[in-house]
Amino acid sequence: MSLSKNITRRDFIKTTAAASLAAAIPGNLGLFAAGSDALRIGVIGCGGRGTGAAINCLEAAEGIEIVALGDLVPDRIESSYRKLMEKFPDRVRVPAGNRFTGFDNHLKVCALPEVNLIVTAAPPGFRPIHLKAAVEAGKHVFMEKPVAVDPAGVRAVIASSEAAAAKGLAVVAGTQRRHQKSYLELMRRIRDGQIGEIVGAQCYWNQGDLWVKLPEPGMSEMEWQCRNWLYFTWTSGDHIVEQHVHNIDVVNWAIGALPKNIVGMGGREVRKAPEYGNIYDHFAVEFEYPNGVRVASYCRQTEGCADRVEERIIGTKGTAFGYGEIKGEKPWTFEGPEPDPYVQEHADLVASIRAGTPLNEGRRIAESTMCAIIGRMSAYTGRAISWDWAMNASKLDLSPARYEFGPNPVDPVAVPGKTPLI
Repeated sequence: MSLSKNITRRDFIKTTAAASLAAAIPGNLGLFAAGSDALRIGVIGCGGRGTGAAINCLEAAEGIEIVALGDLVPDRIESSYRKLMEKFPDRVRVPAGNRFTGFDNHLKVCALPEVNLIVTAAPPGFRPIHLKAAVEAGKHVFMEKPVAVDPAGVRAVIASSEAAAAKGLAVVAGTQRRHQKSYLELMRRIRDGQIGEIVGAQCYWNQGDLWVKLPEPGMSEMEWQCRNWLYFTWTSGDHIVEQHVHNIDVVNWAIGALPKNIVGMGGREVRKAPEYGNIYDHFAVEFEYPNGVRVASYCRQTEGCADRVEERIIGTKGTAFGYGEIKGEKPWTFEGPEPDPYVQEHADLVASIRAGTPLNEGRRIAESTMCAIIGRMSAYTGRAISWDWAMNASKLDLSPARYEFGPNPVDPVAVPGKTPLI
């Protein structure tokens, strides 16, 4: 394995900006020429979701090729390349010189003049940096959710999304429910008043365990954390951010507003072994929205317990369920065809680029990510937190001191009432 040179977080961000700007000099601009349908993808983060997102993008439309792959470690690039070639041998053209590893792999992908669309699905802690590099290089972006793990990252994503809008670049997030036919029809009916005035909601992502990666001999702390990224707050944001953001985003969409105050609790009762890093295994959070609307939010990753992944929007005339049903005065059930939303989100992205009206979902997904982050911060500290304070005053930044393979000590598991609110 080729290790990257030692660089601090400040150097990393400065280098990202410089390399991205170099990639955007005249001669590399206009990567998507007017009237051209060609889209050439550079994938950053070649794990399961990155490979899956790349496949979904190829499934979404013709005239798309994958021309570059970047990941922290070479084995994930090799695995991703094999899977992509098995499925789309005629649309994957990634020479050995376009396969990049190390902590600066995203810079090298973004610097390629032939790339005009970035698909980034590296661990969430890296997404603000990767989005910034892609936008500064003049690339359209599909980025998986969540898009940050702390308030500093959220603010960075919003800034990059505004820069993308100014450049006419698309930014689409992996919240596929926003592109799913049943959800779109449900939201249309909510907007039309079919459930009356919204007075409350509940949302859930309760499921069993997910995969875990054990450390191997010779593997540094940093490499292990990046490979076992689900279980460290700095890489994943905890599962309330990494996973439950889907449901929280749906609630924000239905209510058409952001919460004012958030208070949560949670803990680590089952997954206590070292391989589970420093995250919790359950959360319960109350979100207070304008007009006194309160939302109860629950998420859990515990094997052998009742599963539930759902949103319920309660109105004065009925209740809407995220899976496509309304119960109440005007009952309704979605019965139409349901295209794969994981493909549809890419189809919508590609169509918007080709039409010259690029979608930009950056601020919206950043704000939904922030809701989940505040829920985690409240549960970790035991403090009630306002949206305004977290967005404008919180100094929490979970980025590691150095981006390098080697030691990377992390905070202990949070203890409510003792862990400080930053």
